[in-house]
Amino acid sequence: MPRQGSLVCISLGMRLAGHISPVSKSHLEKADVVFSAISDGVTELWLQELHPNVISLQQYYQEGKSRKVTYQQMVDAMVSAVRDGHRVVGAFYGHAGVFTYPSHKAIQICRNEGFEAHMEPGISAEDCLYADAGIDPGKYGCQSYEASQFMFYQRIIDPSAYLILWQVGVTGDKSLARFSTHQDYLAVLVELLRAHYPSEHQVMLYEAATLPIYETRMEWVTLDALPKAQMHLHTTLMVPPSVKLKSNTEILERLGKIAEAFD
Repeated sequence: MPRQGSLVCISLGMRLAGHISPVSKSHLEKADVVFSAISDGVTELWLQELHPNVISLQQYYQEGKSRKVTYQQMVDAMVSAVRDGHRVVGAFYGHAGVFTYPSHKAIQICRNEGFEAHMEPGISAEDCLYADAGIDPGKYGCQSYEASQFMFYQRIIDPSAYLILWQVGVTGDKSLARFSTHQDYLAVLVELLRAHYPSEHQVMLYEAATLPIYETRMEWVTLDALPKAQMHLHTTLMVPPSVKLKSNTEILERLGKIAEAFD
């Protein structure tokens, strides 16, 4: 039988009030305590209007402090409240399960200890990118990586598909303690991409609009110009295909013979 206390990690989406699902809003209103992982002050105020007991997890961030430490403190705060018997909601920007370690870890710990814990899906920056840029990931295929992870590990890239690199604004930082990147890090990223794309290939810097008064950023630059482009923590890099899809003639012939056998 589940122990008293519970955790639901809800997704607020990218746009103030407009992206939250009715199910997530219901969990929010019924919670004893709400932990918010939101960097936008306006959204934070909106959340406080919906619930009288909102605790910001942003307090754990600090320049020069490893995000591993910050994330663990966020997990500890949510799990501790669940252990105290509270109905806890973790309210996360975008999708609660996308590039969000604390939500996954807190749910795992709570379940292991016998508490009810689950996540509600939501609209992420990737969903907004598809809509804003008119991209259908089913047309050519889509590869999606965290930018620094893409640099630190050997990844196989298909230049005939879309490539999305997340958190490019802090790419190359192994310390997890900085809130920005440097041109030299971005130059290394460009060098890696040049193995698959020409220097003049057009790439897009994307930032979803989080408030009606903000404009979506979809800035096109050449690959070689990327190191000097303006970057933020939430900047995403989208690289369109540079070559056409190549038919797999051997497989097509085999499939054709199978189809003939059914005729």
